[in-house]
Amino acid sequence: MAKIIVHQDKIKDREATIKVCPFDALEFESNDELILNAACKMCKICVKRLPDIFEYVEDVAPSVNKDEWRGVTVYIDHIEGDIHPVSFELIGKARKMADKIGHPVHCLLMGSNISEIAEQVLHYGADEVFVYDKPQLHDFRIEPYTAVFEDYINKNKPTIVLVGGTTVGRSLAPRIAARFRTGLTADCTTLDVQENTDLDQIRPAFGGNIMAHIHTPNHRPQFATVRYKIFDAPERTKEKSGKLTLCDIVDEKLDSKIKVIEIKKKEKVKSIEDADVIVVAGRAFKKEDDLKMVYDLADELGAMVATTRPLIEAGWMDARLQIGLSGRTVKPKLIITCGVSGAIQFVAGMNNSDMIISINEDPKAQIFDVAHYAIVGNIYEIIPDLVAQIKEMKKEQ
Repeated sequence: MAKIIVHQDKIKDREATIKVCPFDALEFESNDELILNAACKMCKICVKRLPDIFEYVEDVAPSVNKDEWRGVTVYIDHIEGDIHPVSFELIGKARKMADKIGHPVHCLLMGSNISEIAEQVLHYGADEVFVYDKPQLHDFRIEPYTAVFEDYINKNKPTIVLVGGTTVGRSLAPRIAARFRTGLTADCTTLDVQENTDLDQIRPAFGGNIMAHIHTPNHRPQFATVRYKIFDAPERTKEKSGKLTLCDIVDEKLDSKIKVIEIKKKEKVKSIEDADVIVVAGRAFKKEDDLKMVYDLADELGAMVATTRPLIEAGWMDARLQIGLSGRTVKPKLIITCGVSGAIQFVAGMNNSDMIISINEDPKAQIFDVAHYAIVGNIYEIIPDLVAQIKEMKKEQ
């Protein structure tokens, strides 16, 4: 970290020295030593005006031997034998990046009695699946899962580690990154890799107002989490490829202060993430009763209804139906947005859809920048007309 050094013996005029800072960040302590307080902005004005007193020092950046780190690893997230589909999507992305730099694709799988699950992974193109099969890993508990992850990285030194943005993944990834004092970029929307194995990580920042491009050039491994439905999953092959490697870890490392007494399963509900057709209601609706138009259109199309943040805040719709950075990421075959302006926070959650049709009366609406088909007009006129035309088409079939 950079810092400003104060050469105390060079100070001749105390009052003039303090006034050189426009932020009042300079002050004398009781022992007459000049210090920089919390108001310092590191603007270096003091260094420019009084270079004999103030010296700016840049710490030497840490270095890492990148040749010692090899492979792109995907953490396989599963619950009771069901692999979360985001894991397969990450294997597909890992393969593209690994081929670019000539590295293998590895998968890390941990749990109890997971041999059948491990066999499934071999149908998706991984070069090697590392399996930790221990009774202590039957239920997710952060301490033993972290210990296993750390053991794997110490033994195999992957240059990149990809983790799904699930409840488990978001708990596990930052803890592992902290163990290795390396960076973690959460909820990446774009990933690429340079020839020197540096990972290009892009994600929305500052509430979605900018797209941050993040590197971790001086640390390994490089960690990133990715939401479901961001990348495409590879096709499942009939033949298995790659190999399984059974790993072991001493039981003492799997000790946990957490005891799982009971697991209560949540009621399964259909998620907008899995819908093939979605109709989205935006802030253009004047009152809650008007949303009936959206549900009528969705019924005719066999679609699910989703929404944007303003309607959630108004209490008109369930938060589980929200699309965007603070909601869900979707990738349907068809999505119809009704009265949605197209803020980047929303677009980041749906711009990978196969077909986007947008209805908005503002011809300059941002949503039209990503839409494949734009309908300029009033939703109160267009949606009922669409419903009527669809019903008429069904009669003719």
